[in-house]
Amino acid sequence: MAGSTIGTIFRITTWGESHGKAIGVVLDGCPAGLSLSEEDIQPFLNRRKPGQSIYSTPRKEDDAVEILSGTFEGRTTGTPISMIVYNKSQHSADYSEIASYYRPGHADYTFDAKYGFRDYRGGGRSSGRETTARVAAGAVAVKILNQLGITFTTFTRSIGDIEIDEARFDRKEIFHNKLYMPDAEAAAKAGEYIVEMTKAHDSVGGCVEARINGVPAGLGDTVFEKLVANLAKAVMSIGAVKCVEIGDGAKVSRMTGSEDNDGFMFDEQGTLLKTSNHAGGILGGLSDGSEIRLRASFKATPSILKNQRTVNKDNENIEISIKGRHDPVIVPRAVVVVETMAAITLLDALLLNMTATMQGIEQFYKK
Repeated sequence: MAGSTIGTIFRITTWGESHGKAIGVVLDGCPAGLSLSEEDIQPFLNRRKPGQSIYSTPRKEDDAVEILSGTFEGRTTGTPISMIVYNKSQHSADYSEIASYYRPGHADYTFDAKYGFRDYRGGGRSSGRETTARVAAGAVAVKILNQLGITFTTFTRSIGDIEIDEARFDRKEIFHNKLYMPDAEAAAKAGEYIVEMTKAHDSVGGCVEARINGVPAGLGDTVFEKLVANLAKAVMSIGAVKCVEIGDGAKVSRMTGSEDNDGFMFDEQGTLLKTSNHAGGILGGLSDGSEIRLRASFKATPSILKNQRTVNKDNENIEISIKGRHDPVIVPRAVVVVETMAAITLLDALLLNMTATMQGIEQFYKK
């Protein structure tokens, strides 16, 4: 199966199925000498794992990561890093009847159309559980970026039509509620809305935002390898993401050039700054040194108890109600997935950028 690898220098390949024995990732291109252990990765997986609140699937998984290769005496060796997370709470019987029909909003039909066969147990490779492997690899990328002074503030911006108020933005609040919202009032309203929709046997979507600081200017390329394009590809590869915006995003279509353009200025120290950041930290496909702002819009979880129309393999029109253990909203658990996919993309761009100029090469190799 193609399409399970992303990256050029910092390159990851994920493997495994939702109801298989395990989920895992092989990470190649990590520099040698990085201090790394399971304790660096586990906090990221804990942010993604199921069963943490009434807003997520009741499936209970420890999601304990094990590093199988690529480290020695607590440091990376420069060789491929292989990591594994064992599945321990599969209820495959919950999905047995799915083999006979196509679930609305899922990849059941398209997977069958491509391969003529599918793993119907929770969606197989199409399941959101695959993101466990991405997060494990992305945790390594975040650690490297943090050491370079690049930091992430990633959070739930909205649930349904309930959006945070920038006037109440509190970074500390992100980890004080189960929805990862930086606005306590919005989080309370969103929580009530999710409970209401769950009682109605329905689900909801929302938006995740990442604010990334410390990224140097000049990452990316100006044609097919634009940083914005690669970030969009990485984040759009997350299941249920239907839209990615950078900076003002879709709003720019309603703005004039004078409203949208970011001016430049020098501060008292002679540092080049922008007067605004409508571009979201990326100009002409290249990072401009200001804060990168990225938003990902997630559709509502397609597995719901409400009756839905579909067809079965006997060419009959039928109605179904999807059983099993499902998230009423996937957005809170997806926050860390967006963060780590952005980190993988940015680290790869940083490593590629080391060969962009003769000066950079000479500084590295000349003694």
